[in-house]
Amino acid sequence: MKSLAVWPITNEPALFIDSEKILIIADLHIGIETELREYGLNTSSQTSNITNHLISLCKKYRPREIVLLGDIKHNIPSSTIQERRDVKNLLGTIQSYGTVHIVPGNHDGNIRKISPDGIIIHPSDGVVFENVGFVHGHRWPSNEVMQCEQIIIGHTHPTIMLTDRLGYKMFEPCWLKGNFIKDKLREKYPDSNDVRILVMPAFNPLCGGIAANREGVTGPIGRIMDVENAEVYLLNGSYLGKVGNIQ
Repeated sequence: MKSLAVWPITNEPALFIDSEKILIIADLHIGIETELREYGLNTSSQTSNITNHLISLCKKYRPREIVLLGDIKHNIPSSTIQERRDVKNLLGTIQSYGTVHIVPGNHDGNIRKISPDGIIIHPSDGVVFENVGFVHGHRWPSNEVMQCEQIIIGHTHPTIMLTDRLGYKMFEPCWLKGNFIKDKLREKYPDSNDVRILVMPAFNPLCGGIAANREGVTGPIGRIMDVENAEVYLLNGSYLGKVGNIQ
């Protein structure tokens, strides 16, 4: 089975597999503004900005397949009428640019009910395209996914905490590229390959994130991933080093 070249798009929280024309994004969290308002943060809806951002990527890269790697919607267990309408409109809009695949995340309850006809919804434990596994990351991937050469996950919204000379802290969204701890991997998945892992940043800039050099990687995958030795890349492609070496 051939191995695909998976490359992040420079300055974008998105991946594009050129040979197969697959565009991948994770963690749109449509409707997150409702929760932010409950905490006193009055933020207007970002759905149109997110939709336009995604359309611009589709026009530039012309994908055949568009993979949404979980957490398309935000509010759980229920969604507002506006959120349901926004999700359906976004999905319907991007359908005209390619076949849309959803790998559901933990925020995606009832996503099938609010998705337009023609959207392909995969099991939440992942799907495989040409020996690359895709899973949101909130649950253990399937055995089939873990037999791939590489898996792509979202869920954790990775950032890296940087401290300047004056002690001020800043958090930058990032990519994490790493491996699993071999004995823990074999214990959980005896038949797996030495699979590599790429953790995607969130597509919605309002999501915030988890500082990998302080809190690791969330979800079950983080329990068996060698986070300390994972490589950190900013969205502009800058390599910062390994997680464990960044203070």
